[in-house]
Amino acid sequence: MTAFSSVGNLPISTVTGDPVARVAADASLADAARALVTENVGAMVVGDDDNPGALVSERDVVRAVAAGMDLESVRAIDVASTKLVWCDADATIDEVATRMMDRYIRHILVERDGALLGIVSARDVLGVYCSEAELDLG
Repeated sequence: MTAFSSVGNLPISTVTGDPVARVAADASLADAARALVTENVGAMVVGDDDNPGALVSERDVVRAVAAGMDLESVRAIDVASTKLVWCDADATIDEVATRMMDRYIRHILVERDGALLGIVSARDVLGVYCSEAELDLG
């Protein structure tokens, strides 16, 4: 595969700086929505362990609102995505971007030695490419 850019060859771990945001497994979707805003993230792990089984996102909240669900009574785990996509911390930014595009997803969990290291969003990846483009434009 041809690299999209020179920064695309950097490991994805260079983008995963913030601690992983989490919400309790029994949290309501309203609690999760408030936590997304408070933590200023687009998705967070549902549960406390290092091997999460679900990820709740802004889109999950929007879908629930559109469906007329009561966010206080619906649990976050009940609308969260359970088909999680992982990558190794040494995967390149280009590889992760390609995986996101191929699978039509916005978030990938990053692991190192079997432990959750971070969550990378499409916005994070785009920011890397945009920063490089700004440097190229000088």
